[in-house]
Amino acid sequence: MILIVDDTPENLISLKKVLEKNNFEVDTASSGEEALKKVLKNEYVLIILDVQMPGMDGFEVAEAISGYSKARETAIIFLSAANTENKFITKGYSSGGLDYITKPVDMDILLLKVKTFYRIYEQSRKLIEIQKALLDEIEFRKQAERKKDEFISIASHELKTPLTSVKGYVQLLERSIEKGDVPTLKKHLVKAQIQLEKLNELITDLLDISKIESGKLKFNKQPFMIDALLDSVTEIIHQSNPEFKIIRTGTARKEICADEMRIEQVIINFLTNAIKYSPGTSEIHIKVEERGDHIYVGVKDFGIGIDADQQKNVFEKFYRVEETAIHFQGLGIGLYISAEIIRRHDGEVGVQSIPGEGSEFYFSIPLYSTSETD
Repeated sequence: MILIVDDTPENLISLKKVLEKNNFEVDTASSGEEALKKVLKNEYVLIILDVQMPGMDGFEVAEAISGYSKARETAIIFLSAANTENKFITKGYSSGGLDYITKPVDMDILLLKVKTFYRIYEQSRKLIEIQKALLDEIEFRKQAERKKDEFISIASHELKTPLTSVKGYVQLLERSIEKGDVPTLKKHLVKAQIQLEKLNELITDLLDISKIESGKLKFNKQPFMIDALLDSVTEIIHQSNPEFKIIRTGTARKEICADEMRIEQVIINFLTNAIKYSPGTSEIHIKVEERGDHIYVGVKDFGIGIDADQQKNVFEKFYRVEETAIHFQGLGIGLYISAEIIRRHDGEVGVQSIPGEGSEFYFSIPLYSTSETD
């Protein structure tokens, strides 16, 4: 928008008419004081400012405008019927003006200058937008780099822990063999197997991340009953965590067409997380519902919960809730993989949580996914 400042109404009307005829949005002020009030309220691309005005003259107005941070970069063209000597023109530039036109105004020249300033303004705005986009992109690269470095550090630690344990149990096994202590031998074998299984799970997650990144995560979608899958998963989880009671409500009588192994992976991830982040509790709830042409599965715990501002991030790659990262092991990729699996089934994944009261992680998938089998 252009602001025309002139104490002569005829000048205001004629300039406004010409500029509006050329599709410029125009505002007017009949005094320096009125102009300053308008500059405080509105943003202008260009100010056409008369020099000779009662009260504040054009030079004083320009100097005042240059003190406003919002309007400091606004272009100013001075208009003057007198004071065309070099010293007055110089004063105009030193006051913050970018150009000087004498009266009577040649409208063709004025329009040419206005169009030039508008073109410069548009180019400057685009450059600022490009600069901001570049800065945002650089910051995103930096954040990604920090996340990657943190992940490598965590992954190294998480992989090293079961490896160190297995190495220790192998040494104990050697001693037990030498002593012929079969009961102790069996006990150490079981513990070594548990650590090897943890190691296998970590490696599987890392491989899944690689497949997701390269677009090679495969799916084999076949019809199956979700209730039968839940029976199997519940039994597996209960065997390794007998202290937890898993209560299921609801049922799904319809078959779904999905990758049973991948859906099982998601449910196991939800259940193991529910147990992991619920120290001191002994109950997990699974809710199953048919919702139109979708199946809803929710896993609710009564553990530590998640703050509202962190819930939106828990399905991001490598994200770990800061307060829990210190106390609980993990790579921070299980939920990301789960979310990708559900999305590739045209489904939705989410969490509802209250800090100190627990969380419910859930997913909803259509009975028949429209995505191609990968």
